[in-house]
Amino acid sequence: MSAPSRSEKPAGRFRRMLDRLSTSQDDLHSAELRQDAENAGCVKIGECGDRQIVKVTGTLRTVTLRPRAGVPALEAELFDGSAALDVVWLGRRSIVGIEPGRRLIASGRISMSHGRRVLFNPKYELRPLGQE
Repeated sequence: MSAPSRSEKPAGRFRRMLDRLSTSQDDLHSAELRQDAENAGCVKIGECGDRQIVKVTGTLRTVTLRPRAGVPALEAELFDGSAALDVVWLGRRSIVGIEPGRRLIASGRISMSHGRRVLFNPKYELRPLGQE
């Protein structure tokens, strides 16, 4: 009988604790975000295709004011552990609650711009601060 391969790790409590201690903070955060997406019934950003209507969730990494075609636009990068998505609110300079580190659920139609996924003027729901 051969020894188990590295991908066939025992599911014991000690092994899970050892894996958690040896995993980087970013990897743990990404895994938590992917689990959150599954629990909320959302699609992983990495699986979203162009022109697809989606519901995604994640954490806002950055929020910037960046004009588009002379119109003010609030732009945020949403990350869910699988990939990033640019969320853009046209005609807005700021939105209360939209800030780095905040979790939200957004829905709308994905488009591709310069090789990046973009969601323009999405419907969104801010996640309660207590869950972060």
